[in-house]
Amino acid sequence: MGTPGRLPPVEIMTFPEMETPRGLREQALELQRVAWPGLGGRRSHDPALRPVSMLLVEDGKVLASLDILSKEIVHAGVPYRAGGLSTVVAHLGARRQGHGRRLVRAARTAMAASGLDLGLFTCDRPLLPFYESAGWQHLPGTTLVGGTPSAPFPSDGPGFDKVTLGSFFTFTDHRSFVNARIDLYPGEIDKLW
Repeated sequence: MGTPGRLPPVEIMTFPEMETPRGLREQALELQRVAWPGLGGRRSHDPALRPVSMLLVEDGKVLASLDILSKEIVHAGVPYRAGGLSTVVAHLGARRQGHGRRLVRAARTAMAASGLDLGLFTCDRPLLPFYESAGWQHLPGTTLVGGTPSAPFPSDGPGFDKVTLGSFFTFTDHRSFVNARIDLYPGEIDKLW
């Protein structure tokens, strides 16, 4: 409990997904169930993608959460260590207070510090200004191809209105990532991160 008149501190906590303390993980999963009720509850990410959970917590309550997934990709003949955001969600009662933006910004910083070459992910088109305000840049005309090589799952598939965002941590010439099809292939569990 904090000092009277002072708000409890808001902190960002980071854990390998399966090492997230049970109570915090259950809260994050509940946020996901509320945000995406049709999914029937989120299962764990594919361990091959080295999932890391980031939580914005105030006085034991998860206000926002996201997961960072990563893998090596090859694009235009060059190998890259890539990561992406997945399951970004904020508590309904805590939205429009900057919590999600703070967490997404912190994830970008953590990804850069972790040794990744770049971050790539898609979002629904109306969320583009939100992610740009957190430091991510729009990659116009770029499609991420998820799924597997034998069962591709492109972000420009029928019924999708997705845009691709990126951040480049170890290089500045990112022209090959604009108006491109990028073979992400994260597998069958996390078809697109």
